[in-house]
Amino acid sequence: MGEVLGRVLVVDDDEVIRQLIAVNLTLEGFDVYTAFDGQDCLDRVREVDPDVITLDVMMPRLDGWETATKLRTDPRTTHVKVVLITARAQEDDKRRGLGIGVDSYLTKPFDPAELIQVVRDLALAAKSRSRSPEI
Repeated sequence: MGEVLGRVLVVDDDEVIRQLIAVNLTLEGFDVYTAFDGQDCLDRVREVDPDVITLDVMMPRLDGWETATKLRTDPRTTHVKVVLITARAQEDDKRRGLGIGVDSYLTKPFDPAELIQVVRDLALAAKSRSRSPEI
């Protein structure tokens, strides 16, 4: 078994989509955890300590926008890479996401290969940021 590519927290209120993303990322070599909405994500994020969070926008209790904002304003989670996944692809949504500081934006229905590539790139960036230079 190779090195784990990174730890991902998959957040979606739709169990089918949550499992689809989780299975694809697990098969790819990621360590995957799941949360069923934004509040569940915030409750679990410090325990899971993910490199990347995939975050659905439309969720009950706490939507993706609010969750991403809270992740970005908490010093303990501000470094975590965030991918917003949404059925809404309007430009203002993308601008809003960039304004919050999300790292990437995917539109449903998404191509699993594209999702894997985005998560892999962000996980690599997260790891290189946290790794100290070799002497």
